[in-house]
Amino acid sequence: MARPKSATHDIKRDAILDIAAQCFASRSYPAASMNEIATACGTSKARLYHYYGSKEAILFDLMDRYTQRLLTLIAQSEAHAQRRNLNDRAALHELIRAFLQEYESSATRHVALLNDTQFLSDVPDLALGAAGTVSPRELILNRQRDVVAAVTRALKRAYPERLNPANQTAVTMMLFGMINWTFTWLRPGGLISYVAFADEVIQLLEKGLA
Repeated sequence: MARPKSATHDIKRDAILDIAAQCFASRSYPAASMNEIATACGTSKARLYHYYGSKEAILFDLMDRYTQRLLTLIAQSEAHAQRRNLNDRAALHELIRAFLQEYESSATRHVALLNDTQFLSDVPDLALGAAGTVSPRELILNRQRDVVAAVTRALKRAYPERLNPANQTAVTMMLFGMINWTFTWLRPGGLISYVAFADEVIQLLEKGLA
């Protein structure tokens, strides 16, 4: 008979992922070791292997959960806009605020998503939870594409006169370029908050710098 999971199993996994994300962000994924992660977690490497069979398994679970979180955030933002009967521009603005609020609390996970997807296996691996013919890397890349596609649709709805098939990718990536790298310079308690920066991004979309 299989041993039942502890009630705190997922909580412990969440704590491991938070600490591992910090290790990956500060040391880089290739440089960080299972031993260093275990030490940072205040546990043994053997205990860490009880939760994750490899460093890649940690990375995959981190990215799996984070990309699902981003897609959930998009769905929640759309539902919230519908409940409040917001127009398409206001709905996009709320989505931008939601993204930056998430980025503020998930900076190290975001760093991993931007920098470390390349280190995931490109071969399907049931042990990592990537079932079927999709590899762990492709699964995460597909989720990232889904996020980009959702934001593209939101931009097209908000600014139909501005976006067209020729420029929609450029405009979408311009928006992501403004918000995706905030972890490199925007610090809580600094001269501008994440909330205030979200308003600056929205004003730039609406009026430009003129």
